Amino acid sequence: MAHCSTVLSQIVRIFPRHEFQSLANKYHVGQKFRSFSRWTQFVALLTAQLTGRDSLRDIVENLSVQAGKIYHLGIKPFSRATLSRANEQQPHQMYEALFQRLLVRCQDLAPRNRRFKFKDSAKLYLLDATMIDLTLSLFPWAKYRKSKGAAKLHIALDADGYLPAFVDLSEGKEHEINMARQLELPKDSYVVFDRGYTDYAWYQELTDNGIRFVTRLKSNAVTTPGAKRRGRKSPGVLLDQEVALNGITGTYRKVRYLDEDSGVAYEFLTNALDIPAATVADLYKERWQIELFFKWIKQNLHIKSFLGTSRNAVMTQIWVVLCTYLLLAFHKFQSKLGQSMQQILRLMQLNLFERRDFLELLAPPKPKLSLYDSQLSLI
Repeated sequence: MAHCSTVLSQIVRIFPRHEFQSLANKYHVGQKFRSFSRWTQFVALLTAQLTGRDSLRDIVENLSVQAGKIYHLGIKPFSRATLSRANEQQPHQMYEALFQRLLVRCQDLAPRNRRFKFKDSAKLYLLDATMIDLTLSLFPWAKYRKSKGAAKLHIALDADGYLPAFVDLSEGKEHEINMARQLELPKDSYVVFDRGYTDYAWYQELTDNGIRFVTRLKSNAVTTPGAKRRGRKSPGVLLDQEVALNGITGTYRKVRYLDEDSGVAYEFLTNALDIPAATVADLYKERWQIELFFKWIKQNLHIKSFLGTSRNAVMTQIWVVLCTYLLLAFHKFQSKLGQSMQQILRLMQLNLFERRDFLELLAPPKPKLSLYDSQLSLI
């Protein structure tokens, strides 16, 4: 039987050690580590996500038990206090930079979204934010209400592979539009968002930058109706009309669409004048994928309880969560075997410290049936 390193060792090869060390040297504060390292911190936090460990003690004890199987990764024993101090003090920007490098690798493998084919291979982004409840007494920086703390995670999801392309974290009371204005979306791309991002000045900015958007129109929105668009309407399209918005220049478009399943009529607003009205409705339906993304990471990874109380510790854990998500996505895209992200995660959880070929775990060889099997013999 051929020798295999542990599954953990195989899956972290996506992070070349020399690249990781260069980031660790760049984003380091304080004195040099003696036996502990940022690599040890990362492997510990990654293992915690893959195995469902939710406390510092649990992480340390889990890795100490497996010391004989992970020594080749260059990880030395460490204490809870050392890991906690690194989470609190060492800049989370290192993991943000690591996330960006892994994102590029995943985007190179990610399949194109076949539902929408735009000119010049334009990208589609799904924009939304989710609340993460925090205890105000433990996380005083995460102000939300008088007696409640919360952080808000802002994500712009790349529809090709559903990868988190833009990420930010703010206090719970921070409005979504403030983070949206900071996005640097590529020209000719499409962005879809809900009514929480309503801001006419931002719409104007997107239009001026050559970015097309699709959103819901508020019921109290004041618009000046223009010409109705010509052509046969697709099933479900009740209205397709050009409109002007108060206070900004340019021509926009209102689409009223009847959803057959719910029987509810929706009104959409867009500056995309060159796509069918039914596509406008389909683009907004695609926004549901970012809701599923938030639901998935909250159910399968540890992003609701944290290993530290400072903003840096919270951001460190969030970036490791997102790196874990990209790690799973990378193996999903690379294997091309059709397993879901959850199936790959379960395989990793059960075999993380086993010495088995990870690719064979994803695609185990089919058993060969012998022609001389007594039960299959016709004689």
